[in-house]
Amino acid sequence: MNSAVGPGMVVLIHYTLRDPQGEVIDSSMQSHPLEYLHGAGNIVVGLEKALTGSKVGERKRVKVAAKEGYGEARPDAIHAFPRGAFPQEMELQPGMQFSAEAENGQVMTVWVHSVEGENVMIDFNHPLAGMELDFEVQIEGVRAASQEEIAHGHPHGHHH
Repeated sequence: MNSAVGPGMVVLIHYTLRDPQGEVIDSSMQSHPLEYLHGAGNIVVGLEKALTGSKVGERKRVKVAAKEGYGEARPDAIHAFPRGAFPQEMELQPGMQFSAEAENGQVMTVWVHSVEGENVMIDFNHPLAGMELDFEVQIEGVRAASQEEIAHGHPHGHHH
C-alpha cells in the first residue's frame, strides 16, 4: 500500500533542519524517524502543507517562511523577571530553557534571553521564531491513523 500523506495519516519522516546559514539545527538521521499525525498540528504548518500528497520514498527540500514555521519573533514577548524568582544556586545563562506554567495552567517552554543585573530577561518566543526553516525530508512510512490516535491528536507508535 503506497498511501499519500494527508489528514488522518500517521507519517514517518527522516529530516534535517538547517538555519538560513546552512547550519544543522536538528536532524533525525542518527536516530529514529519522526512519527507525526498529519493535520493535527504536530509539526510546523509550512512543512505539513509541503508534505501533503507525498508518497513513501519521496525526498523533499522545503523552505518554510517564519510565519508558517515558529512565527515571527515578537519583541513584546521578552519580559523581565526578578533574579529571586529563580533558584539562587542556578547559574542562569542565555539560551537556557525552562518550562513555565501560564496563569491558565498551560505549560510552555521559555528561554533565558539575557541576565541584566537583578533582572532575568525571559523570552517567550520560540528560539526559531522569525527564522526561515530549511528542511530536507524523506518520507519513510505512511499509514492510516487509528480512531484513538485521531482523538488524541498524535500517533501511538513505539515512541509514546
